[in-house]
Amino acid sequence: MPTTATVLRQQERRVLHAVGCGLRDDEIAADLAIPEDAVARHLARILAELGLRDRAAAIVHAFDCGLVVPGSGPRTREAGRASATATARPAVPVRGPVPGPLPGPVPTVRISLLGPLQVWQDGQPLNLGHLRQQAVLAALALGAGRTVSRQELLDGIWGMEPPHTNVVPVYVYRLRKALRAGDGPASVIEHDRCGYRLAPGTFDVDVAHMERLLAEVARADRAGEASEVVRLCTRALDLFRGEPLAGLPGPLAEAERLRLTERRIAVIQRKSQWQLRLGRHFEAIAELFALASAQPLNETVAVMLMRALCRGGRRTEALAVFDRTRRRLAEDLGVPPSRMLRGAYEEILRGDHLPAAGLPAAGRW
Repeated sequence: MPTTATVLRQQERRVLHAVGCGLRDDEIAADLAIPEDAVARHLARILAELGLRDRAAAIVHAFDCGLVVPGSGPRTREAGRASATATARPAVPVRGPVPGPLPGPVPTVRISLLGPLQVWQDGQPLNLGHLRQQAVLAALALGAGRTVSRQELLDGIWGMEPPHTNVVPVYVYRLRKALRAGDGPASVIEHDRCGYRLAPGTFDVDVAHMERLLAEVARADRAGEASEVVRLCTRALDLFRGEPLAGLPGPLAEAERLRLTERRIAVIQRKSQWQLRLGRHFEAIAELFALASAQPLNETVAVMLMRALCRGGRRTEALAVFDRTRRRLAEDLGVPPSRMLRGAYEEILRGDHLPAAGLPAAGRW
């Protein structure tokens, strides 16, 4: 990709800056004291020389090259001062990385994916536009600071039906405006020749927080620290606000919904195992009942609930869970109970002792 330094004249750089600030042709003409048709000619040459599709693409690339800071540029006749500043600024490659933040603290953006997407900046909730635009931010947040290519975003959000226009840079531009760090030029979203990523140190994602907690759970589990496992699992489960990424479109969101839901089930299973070992049957049963209601076809959850009920002296209710699960499997899937579910049923009928160690293993982390 050519750079502004190699292909654009000084006046064209001024025009590009003004376009990036959102000025109309007549406003640019008045600000630069040139005819309006000259503005149109300059813009046409800018698009041709830089290989840009249209005015929207010019706005996006004016930001990407550091020529314009979204949200802080002029929208009125004050553009004159900003244009003069831009003229004196050294040229930057059009597809080069966004300049780093100014000295001083950068506000942290909190991103929650363990439910419908929500974003806060300095404690204030943000409106991030329509669902596919939100899905772009979710994909970057799931990347955990890794650079995500434009093709990955297209595949993950649109799948087999890619958009007819190059909308990814436009969505990123709008997200940058919504997420800009304070009034300075720092951006939460960085761009380089490989794609986009969330700038390190500017964001906090609940999924990453959950993974850190689960690493501590695994350590406490290995050490046999039952109360600590239960406490940490509770903290991890408290991060969930509903179905992960609820309502977001695309194959990536769907795959992550399934993965994170399975993750939650595994945490509940592990927590319940240790609650039962601690003799906290009532707590384990209450949580497993809620999980079984949400996952009526999950046989592992049904087995855990049956055994927890049996250990709590509620054998009849345990057998009822088997009957209910068996009917749902037959009606919804047309399949009989698995060997694991039948085995738990037969154990309860025989009155076998069911130690906590005999519970199904929790899912892998």
